[in-house]
Amino acid sequence: MDLSQYTLFITANLPYILAVLTILIFIALIIFISVSIKMSRLNKRYRKMMTGMENANIESLLLGHIEEVRQAVIKVNNLDEKCRRLDVVTTTAIQNLGIVRFNAFEDTGSDLSFALALLDQNKNGVVLSSIYGRNESRVYAKPILDGQSTYHLTAEEKAALNKSLEKNHK
Repeated sequence: MDLSQYTLFITANLPYILAVLTILIFIALIIFISVSIKMSRLNKRYRKMMTGMENANIESLLLGHIEEVRQAVIKVNNLDEKCRRLDVVTTTAIQNLGIVRFNAFEDTGSDLSFALALLDQNKNGVVLSSIYGRNESRVYAKPILDGQSTYHLTAEEKAALNKSLEKNHK
């Protein structure tokens, strides 16, 4: 094909070629407007994010925040360690008690004698008994392991122990 044939083809189809070029220019204009709107929104978000930050860039801001997060993680780990230690301590601390007051002798008034059971979370502890009399008072201590004593317990001591064990289950 020589140049005259191209010229003849273009001249014959000039309205169609102009219509296609007009449509392509219109599509390019729509894409340009869309990109321009998106860039404007992005620019507004950037300015809003950087408000109050003089001579600061995003990299330095992110590095500062990363360091703050690292410090927070260290603090959380320290608190977690302290909580674990406190859990160990609290299992052996007195958590449950049961007390029964009673009158040990008929000739004394009031319920001045008592049995007191003090147990930790593992049902270990002690039962303290105080027998009050007019002329003297006596205090007894009996160890408790896993909710049981190797010593004979009086009815009042058993009642105090049962009260403490009931609190241990709640």
